[in-house]
Amino acid sequence: MLCPLLLLSFLSLCRESFCQYSSDQCSWRGSGLTHEGHTRDVEQVYLRCSQGSLEWLYPTGAIIVNFSPNTVSPAVAKLSVCIKTYSESSGANIYLDRAGKLRLLLQEQDQVQGKVHCFNIQEGALFIEAVPHMDISRRATSFQYELVNERLGPDAHPLNAACQPCSDADMLLAVCTNDIVARGTIRRVKEEQEHWSVTVEVSRLYRQKTQVFVSGGVRVRSWTGQIKMPLQCGVKAGEGDFLFTGAVRFGEAWMGCAPRYKDFLRVYNEAEKQGTNPCHVDTN
Repeated sequence: MLCPLLLLSFLSLCRESFCQYSSDQCSWRGSGLTHEGHTRDVEQVYLRCSQGSLEWLYPTGAIIVNFSPNTVSPAVAKLSVCIKTYSESSGANIYLDRAGKLRLLLQEQDQVQGKVHCFNIQEGALFIEAVPHMDISRRATSFQYELVNERLGPDAHPLNAACQPCSDADMLLAVCTNDIVARGTIRRVKEEQEHWSVTVEVSRLYRQKTQVFVSGGVRVRSWTGQIKMPLQCGVKAGEGDFLFTGAVRFGEAWMGCAPRYKDFLRVYNEAEKQGTNPCHVDTN
C-alpha cells in the first residue's frame, strides 16, 4: 500500500502531465497491464450516465473515476453516487478524492460483501489504488454505479429513510416520481441478511421501472413481487390494501412511502379539489 505522501504525489502528477485520459462513457473496462513500466501513470476515467459499471483488470498503479453526467442542470449538485462492488472484486482499495484529500471508502477485503456505498457527487471522484500482489492475473476491481436524487451519507443505504413516516406532500410526490407504484396487499415477510423481503400481491400496477412484479397470467389481473426494507423498519403481513411506492436500486426494489390505500385516496382527492396534485392518477 502506498503511503499518504505518495498517494498525494500520484494526484499531483495526474493534475500536471502524467495522466492518461479515457473517453466519456457509461461503463468502462480497462487493464492495469497498460501501466507496466509506467507505474506512476494515473488514468482518468469519465462516466457520464445515470448508471453503468466499471471493471479494472490486473490492477497496477491507480485510476481516478469521475462521475460527470451530461447535463448542466443545477439539480446535478443534489445527486448522490451509489456504488456496489461485485463479490469477486479484488486487487485495489477505493478512496474518495476531494481536491487531493483522500478518505478510504472500501478496502480490498471488504468488497466481497457487495454492500452499497453512497456519497454526494460534489464530494469528489474515486481514487482507486492497486494493492501490490505477487500474482495479479486473477484480480479485477469491479463495481456497478447509479446516480440517485437522495442526499446520503457515505455508508447509508439509499432508502434508509423508508422507515420515516411520509407527509401528505411526500406521498403525492412519490406516486408521481418513484420507480414503482402499485396497489396491493402484503402476503409474506421474510427476514434476510440486513433487510426484510416483503412479498406483495398487486391488484393494480401503476408503474414499474423494471420487472419487479410478475403477472399471474393473461386471465388473472394480479402481479406478485418482492420489495426490500431495512431491518429497522417495522413490517408484517396482514389485511388491508396499501399503495406501495419505492425505488429500484441495482435491480432490487426498495420500499418508499406505503400508506394504506384509503389514506392515499383521501389525501389525493383533497389535493385534487384544491388543484395541488403534482400529477394525475387514475383512481377509478
